[in-house]
This record gives sequence, structure tokens and C-alpha cells, in this order.
Amino acid sequence: MSKVPLTVTGAEKLREELHRLKTVDRPWVIAAIAEARAHGDLSENAEYDAAKERQGFIEGRIQEVEGKLSNAQIIDPKLLDADGRCVFGATVEIEDQDSGEVVIYQIVGEDEADIKNGKLSVASPMARALIGKYAGDIAQVQAPGGIREFEILDVRYE
Repeated sequence: MSKVPLTVTGAEKLREELHRLKTVDRPWVIAAIAEARAHGDLSENAEYDAAKERQGFIEGRIQEVEGKLSNAQIIDPKLLDADGRCVFGATVEIEDQDSGEVVIYQIVGEDEADIKNGKLSVASPMARALIGKYAGDIAQVQAPGGIREFEILDVRYE
């Protein structure tokens, strides 16, 4: 498998989720299965079926998170030396050339993306248009309504 880029914060969140899955969720579902078994006939026991389904989901998620962490290339934006260029992990302040709206995004891995919190997936068309550009450059993004232009006002490594 190829390396998956993650910021330090994103990797920490995945580690926290893995810890919670292993120490809280897994023991809880095991107890729920044991309780459902105590109710008797398993063939008509909806609680047992639901608990087993939940267990399958938890075990699958544990494997998924462990796989992502083992293939992660953790990048600390504070240690980047990109000479003002927009790269993975950078925080970018951009201005929409049509509306004048100014927004700030951090370019992060796909698992960390949360547009409402200013986290832009590195695989998104916007991030692909920004990567490699400098403050003062114009990035053209292919949007559903046509090409939109954004001026890069600032690039920071936070």
C-alpha cells in the first residue's frame, strides 16, 4: 500500500479513535453479546444479532484505522520549509475573485477533511489547484458552474 499523508493532528485523532475502540467500544460490545446470550435462544434474539453486527463494525474499523496508521506519512506543517509555496499541511488564505469572500483552509489528508472547520482534502479540486502556488498567485478551480478564480493572499505553516 502507498503512504497516506496525515498531519500530526490527524494522526493523533486516529490514535485516539483506535484507543477508544479497543478500550471502550470493544469491551462494551463483548458484554452486550454475553448479556444477549444469557437471554436464551440465539436464533430469535434480535439483541444478539445487533450486538454481533456492532462487533463486526468495531473490529472492521479497528483494522481500518490500524492500516491507515501503519501506512501514514505524518507531516508536521510547522517543520515544513516550502519557501512560501502551498503544500500539504499548509494553511492558505484565499479570496474568491468574483465575490471577494476570504476563507482560510488547511490542506490535510482525506481522512481529516472537514470543510466546515477549514480542513480541505488534499484530493479535492480546490487543493489540487492551490498546491504549488505562492501568495499573490491566482488559482483556477474547475467548479460545477464553470472555472472560478481565487487569489492566494497568504500561505502559512502552522
